[in-house]
Amino acid sequence: QLQFVESGGGLVQPGGSLRLSCAASGFTLDDYSIGWFRQAPGKEREGVSCISSSDGSTYFADSVKGRFTIARDNAKNTLYLQMNNLKPEDTAVYSCAATPAIMCVMELDKYDYWGQGTQVTVSS
Repeated sequence: QLQFVESGGGLVQPGGSLRLSCAASGFTLDDYSIGWFRQAPGKEREGVSCISSSDGSTYFADSVKGRFTIARDNAKNTLYLQMNNLKPEDTAVYSCAATPAIMCVMELDKYDYWGQGTQVTVSS
């Protein structure tokens, strides 16, 4: 059974950092392009970042560019989202998801497997 388990969320002050982890089981992570998405209360889910299966190329939403990085540890079958200089508007439930697309795509319906999400709250 294909499964993701996210962790690393929590409460952090503005300007702080968190690293989210997305551990995969039941499949090999680098066979898929993996995206991070977030959903804030009352808002639609939006794409944050992606790393492609083909060449490791990455995508970042404009709102997080320069502050977030994405990395994959194939030995641990785990994906990471490093979030620096966090802002209150980054508050959301963050989920990772897998798509068979070989390049990054951020359309939600292209993703077949989703994690349960982890809460990130940025507040003083």
